[in-house]
Amino acid sequence: MGKKTQYDPALWQECEQAYARHGALCLTLQDSHGVNVNLLLLARQLDLCGVWLAPAQWQTLQQQIAHWEQSLLLPYRQLRRLAKSHLLEAEYQQMLALELMLERKSQRLILHKLNQLTPEGTQTNLSSYLGLFGLDAGTYPELSPETA
Repeated sequence: MGKKTQYDPALWQECEQAYARHGALCLTLQDSHGVNVNLLLLARQLDLCGVWLAPAQWQTLQQQIAHWEQSLLLPYRQLRRLAKSHLLEAEYQQMLALELMLERKSQRLILHKLNQLTPEGTQTNLSSYLGLFGLDAGTYPELSPETA
């Protein structure tokens, strides 16, 4: 059994830096497999910290935000994508900014639940999280913490 660790919102700044490098792959995994980008980046960051969550704990984190994302974030994202060709660039950027605000709410929900968990994993977080979608982390070496 692992030691409980407390994380603060600064954790997401490090995840955003990883997104800047791997955003295209993250979005491909999101659109093709339903992977949550926030959880994917969190898995990578926790691997860098040497803290491993069990697959069931990743499932818990996924469930923590499922209702919020299904009811608000994902419909808004779809609306933004549909509206893109009908908006001026400034209007589209406003929609993106609002979506980012909704993503930050997801991050707060994830962080709240993460701080309640005691790490129990025996494999990397990327393996555990991507395994929920039937994906092999080895297929995506660019996400490996060694490429930080």
